[in-house]
This record gives sequence, structure tokens and C-alpha cells, in this order.
Amino acid sequence: MKRTLLFVFLLSLWGTIFTQETGSFAKDQLILKFKDVSLINQAEPTETGNFGISTLDEINALFGVEEIALTGHKKMRNSYLINFTEDQDILNLVKVYENTHLFEYVEPNFIGNGGGMEGFLPIVPDDTHFSRQWGLYNDGTFSLSNATEDADIDMELAWDIEQGNEDIIIAVLDAGLKLDHPDIINRLWNNPNESDNNSDDDNNGYADDLQGWDFANDDSDPTDDHGHGTNVTGIIGCDANNELGYAGVDWHAQIMTCKILDANNSGFYSWWTEAIYYAVDNGASVMNMSVGGSSFSASMEEAVDYAYDNGVTIVACMMNEDAIQTFYPAGYENTIAVGSTNPDDERTSPFFWSSSSGSNYGNHIDVVAPGHYIYGISFNSNTNYNSYWGGTSQATPLVTGLCGLLLAQDPSRSPDDLRNIIRNTAEDQVGDTAEDIQGFDIYYGYGRVNAHQALLDNPTNLDEINASSEALLIFPNPAREIVRIKTTHEMQAIHLLNMMGELVLVRSNANENELVNLDLSGLSSGVYLLNALNSNGQIISTQKLTLER
Repeated sequence: MKRTLLFVFLLSLWGTIFTQETGSFAKDQLILKFKDVSLINQAEPTETGNFGISTLDEINALFGVEEIALTGHKKMRNSYLINFTEDQDILNLVKVYENTHLFEYVEPNFIGNGGGMEGFLPIVPDDTHFSRQWGLYNDGTFSLSNATEDADIDMELAWDIEQGNEDIIIAVLDAGLKLDHPDIINRLWNNPNESDNNSDDDNNGYADDLQGWDFANDDSDPTDDHGHGTNVTGIIGCDANNELGYAGVDWHAQIMTCKILDANNSGFYSWWTEAIYYAVDNGASVMNMSVGGSSFSASMEEAVDYAYDNGVTIVACMMNEDAIQTFYPAGYENTIAVGSTNPDDERTSPFFWSSSSGSNYGNHIDVVAPGHYIYGISFNSNTNYNSYWGGTSQATPLVTGLCGLLLAQDPSRSPDDLRNIIRNTAEDQVGDTAEDIQGFDIYYGYGRVNAHQALLDNPTNLDEINASSEALLIFPNPAREIVRIKTTHEMQAIHLLNMMGELVLVRSNANENELVNLDLSGLSSGVYLLNALNSNGQIISTQKLTLER
């Protein structure tokens, strides 16, 4: 009785001192990560309901813990989701559990949402469905809004360079997928070490996870019951050149489906975190997370860092509050954060579904991509191709698909390599001149993604090349009217390309150690690429050149 009274007193005290601004979370759950897993009783906590630590078990009993489940990286067996029999004062319970000093962190099971909303057209146009995909190819005639020619990611040019590789696995952490849709069924990842026999054949903690996992309902059927996930997945991986529906950015990568949002387009962070570990441990190279929650989570950040440390790139959406507000996982250091643009190249503000919506902004944004009026496949029909969505959720999979193509081109590329390529080859100053300033800005990041230019960027880090390349030395850089080039090898030609991939200047037959002057007076300010070609016409050095006026 004395112990119970003590706990009640502590709760009343902490209730007066522990307050914080936070997003929504489960009122009957906590996430715990032990500092020392050896302290836990060898008996399964999930079976006994106790950890075998007297102080902790007394707290659990006092507040009515009815279930304990492994979460996070299940193989480590150090993170648990505890469920109470009824709703609790969760924020104060965090301090109760922290005060045991047993845990690396204790936090609520936060809730986030998918970052897009749906709209519909009643009539299927007579033209091909690809013509609706203005984000891939924009000819300036899009019917649903003002459009600017070439306000796209130059996908039709990028496919001439790379179309994908089936050895690359892209995990989509979302609301699931219509697994039998004819425009994507051939692209699904199949777990090679699992059989349909109600058993965990590959000992990864998930029985019959043949095509991914439903973390929202804890079963092996990640079917979409909302629609958000099917649209997002199709942007990445719809079959191309099959005379059906739409074309995904990546034509060959395998798609792993991880359902982390429920039928209401919401999901607990514990689902998201566990799915990240699952995707990494089961071979994913890239993850798309078109989801976001407003609360920082140590457990999710730890999972993101685990992906990064294992060479897996996570691309996440900025969300749609039209505000300088950070959502997670986009706010973590080791994700690529993506905002949305309209068919006229402006930052999306608002989206069609709400006058108060818009692409979020802030110092953590990396790039923007087309995300408004994005058509795609349907979660409840194999023949309806008339639905479209709008949100940073729809911009994000364009970047994820590009990551898949970049890895198909060079599988050795790290998450930092992919981020640097995508940033350095983005088209700067494409939108509202009041927001989109030269170089990085909080509204457009480093600019709108250009898939073609990214795939032309064979070196993995242009900044490192500028500092270390010996084949082609350029100065000054940035330049104004004249740039001087010294070659350390005999060159057949030196080509200058703009960020559209267009050849704007050629200098032929540069001799070894020759100092060459290039006149840039006829060119506009911006970022260019200098390519040095050897006698066989092969590019042996690429330099980034900035032209300032």
C-alpha cells in the first residue's frame, strides 16, 4: 500500500511539472528500449506479462499492463511495446518509467498520417494515360491546372540512360497495395526464403511474409484498404510499355510492400519503426515513406540511422500544412526530404483538396518534385484510372524511383551519394521568385529534381570531384565571363552542358597541359557541367561549374 501511495504521489507531482507540445499518440501504449537487455528475464515477457525485474513489474501491475510485445529491431530483443488495459496519462507515465533508469528511452507511440489526399475525374480521357503524367513529361497543356512546359523531372530523357534493375528492392512503407492490380502485379517482391505454410521459414520474425507485411494489423496481407499506398507505389513502379495504365519511374526494381497505415490513413510510430528494420533486414536498398508525424521519436530516428548505417536510403515527404513545420521521418538527418511543386513549377500552395494546405518548408528540405494532380492506379478497381492525388506524398516516390535508377546504374552508391547527386543536379530557381532564391532555400531546397541530369552524373559526388580531379582543372569557379581550363591529358573535346542536359558550348582538341579559355558571356547564370572527352569520345572527367552574373 505504501508503494502504491508513493506512485500516486509521484504521478501527481510529475503531472504538474511534465508538459510538452506533442502530436497525437496512443493513450494506452508506451515504447521502451532497455539499456541492458541481459536484465530481462529469460522467460518471454510476451508470454508472462513480466520482465522479471521487480521494480518494473510492480509498475506494470500498478498501471494495468495487459500485453508486452517486441517492437523495433526484433532481433535485438531490447525494444518493447507495452499495452495497458485502459487509457493512461501517457506523458506522465513516460517519466515514471524513465525514473527506473532501466531504459535508453521511453516514449509514447505517436501517430502520423499519409501525406496526400485524393480527387477524381468522372470521365476517362481519350488520350493515353501517360499523357496525364505531367510530372514525368510536361508539355504545358495539362488540363487540370496552369502548366509550364518542361516543369517536370525529364523522365523521358532519363529512361534513355537507365530503366532500372530487378536486383534492386524498393520498399514502400505506406497504406499497402492492391496486390493483384495488373499494372503492378509483375513488380512485387517475393520473399525467396518463405513459404505459405503458417510458419516463419526464414526465422525473420514474420510468418508467411511472402510479399511484405501488414504492420498495422500484424499479418501477412499488406493489401491497401485506403488508397494512399497504391497511388504512391504506382508512381514508383507501375509497369511501363505494357499498353496499360501508367508508367512508373523505375521499370524493373522489385517492390516490397510494408503496410504501416490503417484504413483511416493513420499509423503508430511503432509500426513505422518496425517496418524500417524489416525492410533493411530483408534486402531493401531504398525506402519510400510518404508519411509524417509532428512528434520527434528517438526510436524511429534510431531505425532511420540503422537503415543509413546499412546503406539503405529513406526518402520522406515534407507533409502538407503549408507551414515551416517539421514532420518525421523527413526531419531526421539521414533521410531525403521532398516537397511538392505544381504543373507550373510553383511550390504547391494550396493543394486542390484544401485551401489551407500546401507543401511544408524548412531548413531540412532537400528538393522538390511534382506532387499536385498526380494520377495513378486505384486500390479498389483494376480498371479505374481516373483518380488523382495531391501532396508531398506524391512528390516523394518520384525521388524514390530515381534513387532506384541511380542504384541500378551504380549499386555501390551510398545514401550520401544519392543525396548529393539529387541535390547537385536539381534545377534551381524554377518557381516563385519571392521564395525560390539562387542556391538552397527553405521552400524549394536545392531545386526541382531532374532525373535526366542525375543519371548523367556518373561520378558520385561532384563536390569531391571539383576538389580532387586531376584530368580537368577549372578556375575561377564560380566564374563570370571567362573560365580557364587546364587539361592534364590530351582531350578530343570539352563539352559544357546546362542542367537540362543540353550541350551549350564545345571546345575541340585540347592538348595536354594546354590552358584553354572558354567565353561564357552568352550564357545565363546557373550551374553547368563540364565534361572532358578522351580520344575515344569517353567522358573521363566531369566538373560542376557555377556561373554568376
